[in-house]
Amino acid sequence: MSSMTIGPIASQGADPSERSALLFWMIFTGLSIFAVVLLWRFGLIHLMLTSDRTYISSVIAALYIVTCGHCFLRTRAIAREGAAARRCRAVLSAAGGSKALDASAVALPRGLVRDHIESLVTKAAAQGYRPVDQTLLLRTLADRLRGSNGFGAFVSDTLMKLGLLGTIIGFIIMLAPIAGLDAADKVAMRSSMGLMSDGMAVAMYTTLAGLVGSILVRIQYYMLDAATQRVFSDAVVLTETYVTPVLERKGAGTPS
Repeated sequence: MSSMTIGPIASQGADPSERSALLFWMIFTGLSIFAVVLLWRFGLIHLMLTSDRTYISSVIAALYIVTCGHCFLRTRAIAREGAAARRCRAVLSAAGGSKALDASAVALPRGLVRDHIESLVTKAAAQGYRPVDQTLLLRTLADRLRGSNGFGAFVSDTLMKLGLLGTIIGFIIMLAPIAGLDAADKVAMRSSMGLMSDGMAVAMYTTLAGLVGSILVRIQYYMLDAATQRVFSDAVVLTETYVTPVLERKGAGTPS
């Protein structure tokens, strides 16, 4: 998330609500790890890795692990932005909180919400504190909050297609011996049956790995998108309730 500015939010202790988005991610990831440990304990994962001669299942697993790391970083960033937005609300809703807008909102906790409020204050001052339309600025804020969340949809689609690629390769391996199969040659029949079994294993395991990986990635990024939407909604309510009314009152008191 190159566009997101994350820094020290406040000098006081960590806000417990900052960890709420991370909590859901950690619960989901913990359950996923528990399921993997069970599958490994019963030898199913080892069987999948050894049966897949194309190593597509291994690629899917590695890509899934990298994506989990990316989702963790994005979730942590969104959690911090949510905490910063709530602290901005606390400052602006306090007695005399509107004075924080007099210095272009630099007194507010750092984050994308503060950057949005600074842009709003600057725009209002540039147009003489007339009624402020923040539609375009809100679109920019939404894009900056989303950051690289779209990576999740890309990876989910990629995992699905890798699984389908493994399915096609598996069927090719399975059907290749049929062309030269001689029903009278029992040795060739056994060899062909072994190749067909290997091809079917590749097709089934890669499809399974791709589908499961795609679904798990979708779930993680759905939770991330929901957390991002909550932060954006908080920012909209914050600015419409505590920022734009103050700026418009300044315009009413400014001689034309």
